[in-house]
Amino acid sequence: MAQEDKKLLLIDLCARLTYRTMVKCITDYRHEFDEELSELHIMNFYQFDVKPYLRPMSSITEEELHELQEILGPGIEIRGNLIDILDSSIHVFSLLELQAVFDWLNAHHFDYRGLIKKGLAVEAPEGMYN
Repeated sequence: MAQEDKKLLLIDLCARLTYRTMVKCITDYRHEFDEELSELHIMNFYQFDVKPYLRPMSSITEEELHELQEILGPGIEIRGNLIDILDSSIHVFSLLELQAVFDWLNAHHFDYRGLIKKGLAVEAPEGMYN
């Protein structure tokens, strides 16, 4: 794994520590097991491979989309993986709103960084995070 990818994954894992994210661990002996992400995984990050189970953005439900839209407020819409500002005179992002969006995405285990596509995360089986 490239150093840049390893750094991106470490940043992402640290942000997900408090959200009960499941990870796939692969030890030096090629032993695989799944468990909840913990500080131990972060401390031993360079000892073995850790890949979070994440939901692709395409799996967002209408209910979740509505919930996220409530955080974003009027004048902003989510389309696929993008957040569009429809009318900047109605609303602009504050830092707190931006933090709330990323907290929400982490809490719902969404892959907003494209880690699955890069092979740095595993697509969560349906129902894993119900």
